[in-house]
Amino acid sequence: MSIFRFPPLVWLGIGILIVCLGIRQSFGIFMMPISDTFGTGREFFALAIALQNLLFGVFQPFVGIAADRYGSKRIIIVGAIAYALGLILTSIATEPSVLYLSLGVLVGLGLSCTSYVIILGAVAKVVPPQHAAKAFGLTTAAGSFGMFAMIPGAQALLVHFGWQDALLVFGLLCSLMIGFALFMRGNQNGAMTQTATAQAMPEQTLKQALGEAFRHKGYWLIHMGFFVCGFHVMFIATHLPSYLADKALAAETAAMALAYVGIFNIFGSYFWGVMGDKFSKRHVMSALYLFRTAVIAGFVTLPVTENSAAIFGAAIGFCWLGTVPLTSGLVRQIFGARYLSTLYGLVFFTHQVGSFLGAWFGGRIYDYYGSYEPIWWSTVVLAFIAALIHLPINDKPIERAVAPAIA
Repeated sequence: MSIFRFPPLVWLGIGILIVCLGIRQSFGIFMMPISDTFGTGREFFALAIALQNLLFGVFQPFVGIAADRYGSKRIIIVGAIAYALGLILTSIATEPSVLYLSLGVLVGLGLSCTSYVIILGAVAKVVPPQHAAKAFGLTTAAGSFGMFAMIPGAQALLVHFGWQDALLVFGLLCSLMIGFALFMRGNQNGAMTQTATAQAMPEQTLKQALGEAFRHKGYWLIHMGFFVCGFHVMFIATHLPSYLADKALAAETAAMALAYVGIFNIFGSYFWGVMGDKFSKRHVMSALYLFRTAVIAGFVTLPVTENSAAIFGAAIGFCWLGTVPLTSGLVRQIFGARYLSTLYGLVFFTHQVGSFLGAWFGGRIYDYYGSYEPIWWSTVVLAFIAALIHLPINDKPIERAVAPAIA
């Protein structure tokens, strides 16, 4: 199936992810100006972002259950409102502790309602199973386009207007997500696909689906691999700008490196998604993590310059969120689409635990050692372990007894 034949819901979901993740991935460039304003160390801002990512994950299974039960549209609208309120409250905060509520709790809730789990859960119900990984890859790439588009804009707003006005503008942009959600509708072909699946398979309750997943060894290995992804992504997104500043590189260099992450992830997410449709997803995932191991090891071994920062941004961007279509595709392949938002939501919670630790430990270790080197080498080791973790996953679809025909 050509991507241009995907249902409108896919493209509306892409619009939502561009806004949601474009804003989220820009938070790293706010660390130093916000920390300077409140006179705190980097651990303070890092902990607020870590709390955001932890709650992003904590809320995710419950939000996924609600989306499976009540539909994605309502959940997205609620999330967009929470996201906007969190950003606006941060922009007018006079006490640093407010950021734990605004940037931590409210934005964390907003992200859980408007990002991959909810959007991919909706997409899974309107595209044929054989094209799911491609659709997931295309949708994942959208978030990277938002990152590429918004980070330079955020840097320009910071330079000319300050961080408060930049966050206020981002808060207003969240209204676009509400507009996209209002036009989301189910797809007739997708509904027919789901109906055919339901006729072939017995009706399954949420409790049964959870029990089935929890008994599957591969499901827990998927959790472990996605934990590593979360650790990598939030450590790099949160601390790369400060790391480059410590190396006497300009703030514009850091913004451009993150923008390269975004634009190359557009191609990378789609590439890894297509590879997941053509080859074994677990083998493709292992290859992705081996590539990431080499990229990070090379970056921390070689001298840090403007050119090496740009190359690192491009290379890590190519494997940045390629894990998303592969991980969600594995969950769908093994367990089906019916409870994807719930089952993938639980996996995503583990991802966000990794994000929490990556963001927080980065600041903690820097404040303790005065250097990011120990945490960088930890990410190299974790990437290699993740490459090995995916190899023994049994990715065959679970066979369930066919429901007996009614005479």
